[in-house]
Amino acid sequence: MGFCKSLTNMDNFYMKKPPPLDLASSNELSLFALGSSREFGERISRYLGIPLSQVEEREFDDGEHKTRPLVSVRGKDVFVVQSQYAEHHQSGNDKLCRLLFFIGALKDAGAARITAVVPYLAYARKDRKTKARDPITTKYVAALFEAVGTDAVMTMDVHNLAAFQNAFRCRTEHLEANKLFAQHFVPLLKDKEVVVVSPDAGGIKRAERFRQILGDALGASVGAAFAEKYRSSGIVSGNMIVGDIKGKDAIILDDLISTGTTIARTAQACCTKGANRVYAAATHGLFMQGANTVLAEPMLDRIIITDTVDPFRLESGAIQEKTTVLSSAELFAEAIRRIHTNESIADLVGQD
Repeated sequence: MGFCKSLTNMDNFYMKKPPPLDLASSNELSLFALGSSREFGERISRYLGIPLSQVEEREFDDGEHKTRPLVSVRGKDVFVVQSQYAEHHQSGNDKLCRLLFFIGALKDAGAARITAVVPYLAYARKDRKTKARDPITTKYVAALFEAVGTDAVMTMDVHNLAAFQNAFRCRTEHLEANKLFAQHFVPLLKDKEVVVVSPDAGGIKRAERFRQILGDALGASVGAAFAEKYRSSGIVSGNMIVGDIKGKDAIILDDLISTGTTIARTAQACCTKGANRVYAAATHGLFMQGANTVLAEPMLDRIIITDTVDPFRLESGAIQEKTTVLSSAELFAEAIRRIHTNESIADLVGQD
């Protein structure tokens, strides 16, 4: 399967697609999208049936910037979309700063409620001290969001859910890509023996949630396994797999792909243990330096990611040929719709 953006139909997993919000009755909802997240925001707006609100993003010669809404937000329920991955012209720090300043401007302009919709949240991986005098950056980022008046932060598949929820005093809404992945894999894995593999012990809970959802979708038992992993000073080691892999199709599930070494190491271990085919599913495809080479190796059959991060770093060739991008915009849009109308979003993330 070639590199593509798959507009996944979620009807089987979430709900029947509702009619667009009636513009005449949705005057209290305003939707903004900043910078390179505007395309993602446009997809959300099309699902909701409302236009993106206009915003001015101005750059100054000295590197400073100004962002302001060009429509009134007084008394409105405001959602601001911005994914905080680094790209050529803006770092994650730049995007975080711009979003915070814009939220402050919205608060000063009288917005009733502001939800930051951040598909990929910067610094979510630095959620604890691993060395003496380490920063706990997730906690500091949470404090910044709260300082400018953010009422809620919505994101998808953070590295450590408990750390994310405990860092924020404002409301958090955490979405998961599990059902998107499950729907993608059902036609590929029907009538096959399948095992879900966590690439490390820390990801076992995430893999277990996906295993249960996939098993329900397939109507069959799905196995579980996890890989040995040690990391020190950026060096990853460990090659043991715990679980029955032989003769099965293995899905390595993780929250993100950065350099690709964790996925590649686990895929090689699965092949060594006799896996039939090996897939990787990760919500955020960062594909940092070296990933194009590491992940192009034949031990990995396919890579499935979502569009929370634009995969602009993927090079043409083998890595693109084996990569599929699933759309998460409808999931975010449905969550926004339900939050605005005070409906539950529990079933969107597989909760009871």
